[in-house]
Amino acid sequence: MKARVKWVQDATMVGESGSGHALVMDGPPEHGGRNLGVRPMEMLLLGMGGCTEFDVLHILKKARQQVTDCVVELAAERAQDDPKVFTRIHVHFIISGPNLSEKHVTRAVALSAEKYCSASIMLGATADVTHDFEIRST
Repeated sequence: MKARVKWVQDATMVGESGSGHALVMDGPPEHGGRNLGVRPMEMLLLGMGGCTEFDVLHILKKARQQVTDCVVELAAERAQDDPKVFTRIHVHFIISGPNLSEKHVTRAVALSAEKYCSASIMLGATADVTHDFEIRST
């Protein structure tokens, strides 16, 4: 896997993934940014959310669960001192579908957290990562 980040100006950067997708990252105005894109640490949190959501959806699909919607809400706390690593991350899944099995959702979330989600497991080296979910019937 490769990535490239090019400085544009001030605190603005353009990141390009190895698969050819680009995005803008920027810093807050108090650090010379213009608020034109997400912060790099926000990207880490978003990456973790995407990684774990992908896993959970894949596992539920294999279990023949009919998911009609899935949202992952993440809340993180960072250390006060440099390096300001994540110290706590809570992941909340909102999974919708008809007749979803709580047993299958519990298993999918646990498997992602403990075995499959590289981002969660990596960030778990410095942060206390917790998970929960709610099921909404559609």
